[in-house]
Amino acid sequence: MGKRTLVTSALPYANGPIHLGHLAGAYLPADFYVRYKRMRSEDVIFICGSDEHGVPITIAADKEGINPQEIVDRFHELNKKTFEEFGISFDYFGRTSSPEHHKTSQDFFKVLNDKGVFKKKAETQLYDVKAGMFLPDRYVKGTCPHCSYAEAFGDQCEKCGTSLSPSDLIEPRSMVTGEKPIYRETEQWFLPLGDFQEKLQTWLDTTENWKPNVVGQVKSWLTLGLGDRAVTRDLTWGVPVPLENTEGKVLYVWFDAPIGYISATKEWAQLKGDPDLWQKYWRDEESDLIHFIGKDNIVFHCIMFPVVLMSYGGYVLPKNVPANEFLNLEGHKLSTSRGWAVWLHEYLEEFEPDLLRYVLGTGLPETKDADFSWKYFQDHVNGELADILGNFVYRTISFTHRYYDGKVPAASDFTDQDRKVLGEITRLKNEVESCYEKFLFREAIQKSMSLARAGNKYFTEMEPWHLRKSDVSRCGTVLNTCCQITAALSILFDPITPDACKKLRSYLHIEKAGWQDINEQTLAPGHSVEKGEILFVKLDDEVIEAQRNKLEEQSRQQEEVTQQPDPIKNTITFEDFNKLDLRVGEILSAEPIPKSDKLIKVTVDIGVEKRTIMAGIAKHINPKELSGKKVTVVANLKPRKMMGIPSEGMILMAETPDGQLKFLSADAVNGSVIT
Repeated sequence: MGKRTLVTSALPYANGPIHLGHLAGAYLPADFYVRYKRMRSEDVIFICGSDEHGVPITIAADKEGINPQEIVDRFHELNKKTFEEFGISFDYFGRTSSPEHHKTSQDFFKVLNDKGVFKKKAETQLYDVKAGMFLPDRYVKGTCPHCSYAEAFGDQCEKCGTSLSPSDLIEPRSMVTGEKPIYRETEQWFLPLGDFQEKLQTWLDTTENWKPNVVGQVKSWLTLGLGDRAVTRDLTWGVPVPLENTEGKVLYVWFDAPIGYISATKEWAQLKGDPDLWQKYWRDEESDLIHFIGKDNIVFHCIMFPVVLMSYGGYVLPKNVPANEFLNLEGHKLSTSRGWAVWLHEYLEEFEPDLLRYVLGTGLPETKDADFSWKYFQDHVNGELADILGNFVYRTISFTHRYYDGKVPAASDFTDQDRKVLGEITRLKNEVESCYEKFLFREAIQKSMSLARAGNKYFTEMEPWHLRKSDVSRCGTVLNTCCQITAALSILFDPITPDACKKLRSYLHIEKAGWQDINEQTLAPGHSVEKGEILFVKLDDEVIEAQRNKLEEQSRQQEEVTQQPDPIKNTITFEDFNKLDLRVGEILSAEPIPKSDKLIKVTVDIGVEKRTIMAGIAKHINPKELSGKKVTVVANLKPRKMMGIPSEGMILMAETPDGQLKFLSADAVNGSVIT
């Protein structure tokens, strides 16, 4: 372990608020770890910030008809405030639109460029002539070649889920102007990752205690072999490429975003009044760099960013990247587009942060996907925080306050049972430490609660309400023991439920506490104890049902929005329409394609000839039911191969608001022209 630790969490995109999936992946585990380190008085800083570049930002701005800066300003402030209210204790939360970040990112690019690290290559991309811009994947829409969905994006069809590239789309169109884009050549800078594969492998071989899910994903990439990765792209929003004659080119967000950890650390050091302080954490081999991320960021933090740091030289490489898997919600994938999400800022309007910190911590997706439900939330708040931890603490301090004038009683002779339960403090403290150091936060929470369980069991078995009448000295020893466990719990749980622990320590009159204060004799006899309030109140069924109903309602409302008829496309001329040759056809036969779960091979009689058409409708229509159906065919569409079979046209279909596909038919002889 190094002299100091730099902890980072993945920079959240400033195009929307924080939800539970974000929290479980990169922010709550990191905060547990950092708070634990601080309680050990270790030198640790926690750095994060808003990722304010990239296509998602510009798309969000386009939807609202405002400029990208307004979008990032809004969500940067919202998310920063939300993190603070939830207790995510960043030392600094920066933003990638800052001058310092632009300067640092451009410096990295220039140094790597001057060293000859990059390759400059020409590539062909879609270009919107009317808008005068190259189009990112998400700025292109067209018809999916697999399912015929007319609104597929250039990177993925949201109807059938197939990954695409813009060149795959049938009749692609620009989302900026609605015009048909053309292909135009452009030059970009590429990072040749393959040139660093051996060096990267050598470094990875030195790492220890990485999660199997992280190691597995990295190995799969290395096994396939690393290729070239573009570090620049043609956009107007982002960090400008710092070279002459590169107007309209910016650094790719995957390249500049991780550098945001460095620029944010520089800004933190400046605020500290020591501008060079950042170098102790980034350029001193005695520093440990820990990245907390979700699994979708593993490749960027374990392969690409390390290659950038290696290429620049003089930077520490990650000591560990404890990436989490994904969190599901009520048995379904989190989906912001479907409204299936719990937003953190809305949660905070109704519940205390500590409740979610604890419950989400008990079910973190550390090595596999996990599920959060409101019932799970209620069960753990009521059954553990209230019935075990809160109950034991309240029983101890209220009994002490009532029968010992709010003073910790003196202990006389400890029995084996007393010594055993007191010994649990040290034993569990050591085990919790080990869990934190290994990034096993679920287990750390379970073991912390084990001490509360042991205290509760001891209190019940000792029956101090009887002892105070029959054996006052023995009762004092029992209450002394319970007070020591309570004091230990107020520190042991601090990384998980900081607000409750701060409140508890105020009841115990513990002004300052560190990890070293978790011991078997923290409170001296005569130490003042206040009765205080119940730490955790149980949640009623009605409260939980209201949250479920809220989730269902927002999902339903979002579904209604997405099912609204698509807006009318840009106006065309009669001459444009007249170019289409629409014919009445009759399906003669239809058969599924063996290696495709979407395509059906359809033979259609269009009067003048018979055509083979590949239709991506297998998930919607049984091919056995198609023979004899009258359909409308685009007869003059340029043929293209699909699954190796030439498709000679397109069958027109209409999509209903609930996602069903219907044929457009006409009562006319085969081959009739539709005008």
